[in-house]
Parts: sequence; C-alpha cells; structure tokens
Amino acid sequence: MQVFKLCLKIIYKNKSLLLIYLVIFLSISSIMSLSAANDTGTVNSFEPAKTTVAFMDKDNTPLTNGFKDELAKVADFADIPDEMNALQDALYFRRISCIIRIPEGFSEQFMAGADVKLEKTSIPDSVNNVYIDLCIDKYFKTARLYVKNMDGITQQELVQYLKKDLSVTASTELKTEGNQIPGTTLSNNFFNYFSYSLLSIIILGMSTLMLIFNNHDLKMRNNCSPVSSASVNMQFILANLTFTFASWLIMVLLCFAINYKNSFNLNTVFYIISSFVFAFCCSGISFLIGNLVKSRDAISAVTNVVALGMSFISGVFVPQEFIGSPVLKIASFTPTYWYVKANNTIAKLTGFTFDAVKPVLYDLLIVIGFGLAFFSVSLAVRKRNRSST
Repeated sequence: MQVFKLCLKIIYKNKSLLLIYLVIFLSISSIMSLSAANDTGTVNSFEPAKTTVAFMDKDNTPLTNGFKDELAKVADFADIPDEMNALQDALYFRRISCIIRIPEGFSEQFMAGADVKLEKTSIPDSVNNVYIDLCIDKYFKTARLYVKNMDGITQQELVQYLKKDLSVTASTELKTEGNQIPGTTLSNNFFNYFSYSLLSIIILGMSTLMLIFNNHDLKMRNNCSPVSSASVNMQFILANLTFTFASWLIMVLLCFAINYKNSFNLNTVFYIISSFVFAFCCSGISFLIGNLVKSRDAISAVTNVVALGMSFISGVFVPQEFIGSPVLKIASFTPTYWYVKANNTIAKLTGFTFDAVKPVLYDLLIVIGFGLAFFSVSLAVRKRNRSST
C-alpha cells in the first residue's frame, strides 16, 4: 500500500490549502441554503404596496369620508393643491399615480339611486392603480346593494355597515407542492448546494494529488517499480475514495449542525444516502480530471467550469421547475441533474414504501452509473498515458 500511504501524506501536506477550500465552499453552501430557506418561509407575509394618490373631496359627507378611510388601506394621500397645473405636474412626474375627485352632490345623488361616478384621472396602463380600482368598485358596489334593498337608510348607517362588511378578511395557507413536510426545506437546499461544494473540493484536492504523481520524472521512476499498474490504480482509487469520504462526512456533520432540530427523520437518512452516492460519482469525476489536467493553473479553471456549469443547468442555484426544458435535457447528461432531482423527490416524501422511494432509487442508480463510467474512462486514460511513456 505504498502508493495509498504516499497519497495520504501528500494530502496531509496540503491540508492547509484544502481546509481553506473546504471552509470557503461550506460557507457558500450554508449561506445560500439558509437564505433560500428564509425566502421560502416568508412567502406568506405578502402585503400590497400602497399607491400615492391625490384625493379631492368636494362633497365632504359621511359617505365620502367613510370611503376615504377605506381607501387609506391601499393608498397614501398626497398634499397637493387643487390646481390643474400642480396636479398635472405631479401626475406627469409620477409623484402620484392617480387623481380622485368627488364632485359636490355626489352622496345625495348616490343615496337617491342615481348612477353617479367618481372623477378619476390616472397614468395609462399603470399597475399601481389596480388596488385603487378594486377598492372603489368594492366600496360603492357594496354600498349600492344596501341603498337598493334598505329603504330610508342614512349615510351614517350605510358607512357603519360597509365598515363592518369590508373589514372581514379570509385567512390563507400556502401549501408547498407535493405536501413537503416542515423542516425539510433547509435540508433540501443544503444538500442541493452540497453538490457544488463537494464536487469543487474533491476536484481541487484530487487534481492537486494527481498533478504531483503525473510529474514526468516521478512517473518514469514509478513505472520502474515492482508494483503493478493495476495495484497502483486501485490504490489511487482507494485514496480518492478516502479523501472523498472524509470531505463528505464533514459536510454531512455541518448539515446536522445548522438544522439539528429537523435532522432526525427518514427524509434526512435518504438525503445522506443520496449525497453519499453523489460523492462516489464526484470521486470518479475528480479522478478523470486529475488524469487530464497538466498544470496547477488549469485546476481552478476546470473546477469552475465543471462544478459551476453543472450546478447552473441542473437546478442547484435555480430550481429545476424554473429551468426551460431544452436546458434540462442537456442537464440530464450530467450526474448533478439526477442528484438534485432525487433530493427534490425526497423532500416531498411523507411515506417510505417501495413505490414511494422507487423514483429516488432510480435517480441514484443513474448517478452510480455515471460514477462507474467516469472511473472506467479514467483507467483507460491512465493506461494510455502509461503506454505512451
């Protein structure tokens, strides 16, 4: 096991650099996953933005005053003099979105059943005025129902009825697609970002190791040793898997640390299995890249292209449901796509029967297939390089 021991010594000698990489990528994963989880958790706190309007009430009756109080829920009132030039300037420069004018005698005609309307001037096709229009329609259509069906109703009584009716709201509850159980959002995000961090660290670590062994003079001397090429390759693979397992274990422990309360469930067990399978595939990718790179400067470039590229198109940084189908078809030729797809399925699992976990197992088998293919190509490349020397 001389080659295996030497690999561990080289890794230990470069431990400072590898730890820096590990801390950086773990920090990125933690920050992004926590940020994504917080964004998901605040979806229910939506409140409409208020629109600034100019409100001119020439009637000044209980009905119009009640309408102004209701309108204040969705609008802020600008203090602008009732002059044509001042109002037009405010509208032109977007200091206000609309001008609402209630003419004198409006309330009296409305209570008599006449079809009267407010005077409203607004910016054409302005989205900000949607809530204003809805508020106006809701208030006066409800008021018209009372006027038509209650003879002799006064404005004060009408305003009280409207205030009571329009204060009623309906509570809403946002449910995630697939009945995702509470507490899995953070784990899902972390293990998705896990793919970028783990792949980057393993490529950087193993490429550095392979670059040393691929030194021409050292390679010639090793070829003269009594150790067979098959034994050397197997020891390289074992060292690669050992480094991969150590990196994987540190990341999994970090996940438990940042999401301790929600980590003790079967979903987390499947996340760990999924990440372990992907770590095996990362080991194959790093072994192949380590046999192809020729310089230390190329390692960082290859890491960015491979790790970032696969993460962007496979649903790590952008959810897969937001990515176009042509991009996803290209991404399906990468192991990261199937790993993220498996994690997203795990996040929605509420039962763990064979039929429920079958899609996850299918995705993970594909990831294993990718890993075996990368190792096979790596061994073929090493054999070619050995024969060429």
